[in-house]
Amino acid sequence: MAEQRVQKVLAAAGVASRRASEELIGQGRVTVNGRVVELGGKCDPAIDVVAVDGERVNVDPDRVYLMLNKPRGVVTTTDDPEGRPTVSELVNLPQRLFPVGRLDQDTEGLLLMTNDGELTNQLTHPSFEVERVYVVLVPGPVRKKSLAQLREGVELEDGIARAKRVRVLDTQRSKALLELVMTEGRKREIRRMLGAIGLRVERLARVSYGGVELGDLRQGNWRFLTQPEISRLYAAVGDES
Repeated sequence: MAEQRVQKVLAAAGVASRRASEELIGQGRVTVNGRVVELGGKCDPAIDVVAVDGERVNVDPDRVYLMLNKPRGVVTTTDDPEGRPTVSELVNLPQRLFPVGRLDQDTEGLLLMTNDGELTNQLTHPSFEVERVYVVLVPGPVRKKSLAQLREGVELEDGIARAKRVRVLDTQRSKALLELVMTEGRKREIRRMLGAIGLRVERLARVSYGGVELGDLRQGNWRFLTQPEISRLYAAVGDES
């Protein structure tokens, strides 16, 4: 992609109008590859890192970032040989997008999808310890000892699994709603952890990933991420340049 004036690139990305973008540049609030850019400066949206007030901006029109509220019964793959419904069927876009991590067939909630391979790898690699927040419905009440076990670590066949944080959100009659914050994303990790301490998962949903919240997006629907949400994901993996 050829170089373009930075104010034009910012306007095309929806950051601000052309005139407002020129004001941002004039105030020294815009950087390209870590250096403050001057009015009239250029960048290549396909390869350069553009930031406003230190927050990285997605200026590449070919890069797509979105969230889907995945329903139960849908598999997190782009194609399924068994003919089950897939997340790709719920997102009707021409770009080939890939899920950021997985939600098993019976788990619902926030699923990020993008064609940004580098960011996907960083968001899913355990070394970056990106926080995922889940809510879980289990038989209740849940003892404090069980919460402590989840924080301290539960022995699974593939090693110790632990919640970074866990708390009871609500208890009604014979049910309890838990919130767990995880940083690894192993296969069926929460279900296996809770099962190992005698808690049966009745319903499981992810509500946040890397600081991006599911909010009130209806189940089965999707939307593009906003620029602040994309910046939040870059910040979650330590890339704020």
